[in-house]
Amino acid sequence: MGLIDEMLGKQDGEGKEKEKPAVTEEILLEGNVIQLVSFMLCEMEYGVDILAVHEILRYPEITRLPNSPQFIKGVINLRGNIIPVVDMRKWFGFPPGEVTELTRIIVIETSDRQVGLLVDNVYQVVRISENNVDPPKEMIDGISEEFIKGIGRLGDRLIIILNLENILFEKHEIKAGEAKAQ
Repeated sequence: MGLIDEMLGKQDGEGKEKEKPAVTEEILLEGNVIQLVSFMLCEMEYGVDILAVHEILRYPEITRLPNSPQFIKGVINLRGNIIPVVDMRKWFGFPPGEVTELTRIIVIETSDRQVGLLVDNVYQVVRISENNVDPPKEMIDGISEEFIKGIGRLGDRLIIILNLENILFEKHEIKAGEAKAQ
């Protein structure tokens, strides 16, 4: 069993393979293929580059920080490292969700920082040809390339591919800059 299967919990307690969701992977092998860890948030599917994913955790105890932005759920202690946890629902302006057995924290590493992304459910690892990824500018006016790398098409599914380099810190740094200007 591979590391990603372990992270996604593809085995039950007895070591048997769990049933995987039915997936029709229509990968055109022309061009480069990207691998994403996909996750669900308000019944929409998002993806992050698998190379940025450090690990996937079940919902741990989270320590809330005073005077932190609303989208920061708090911090966790991961083997001696203190990691901030971003509530992706709040980040995107979605209504709060309840914590279930499927709730996960995806620990990613970006810009030499580790950050946890609180998501409803880690769905699966997908492979998509870059030919099946449309840039956001071609899809919708007003969507910034800073935050979305593109929209991936996998069969009848659409996966919003996030640009983690900018998305996690840009909003907070802008707010901090606005506060200093006043």
